[in-house]
Amino acid sequence: MKPIFVQLQCAPGKTYEVADVIYKKEIVSEMYSTSGDYDLLIKVYVDEEQDIGKFINDNIATVPGITRSLTTLTFNAF
Repeated sequence: MKPIFVQLQCAPGKTYEVADVIYKKEIVSEMYSTSGDYDLLIKVYVDEEQDIGKFINDNIATVPGITRSLTTLTFNAF
């Protein structure tokens, strides 16, 4: 399993709704409310063989209220 971080920008007033929908999917390891350009930061673990783009598209990007996302792939923990 490898950790992937996804930052989400939500439509005004939709952050809590987006967070609830994603939380109920039981796919995230951690979820945080953030300041700045993005409203939420989530950490998910995906299988080594799994297509990350497809996972994000199928499980996160389609959630109503998300206007933009930024996915960060990770390599090594220090």
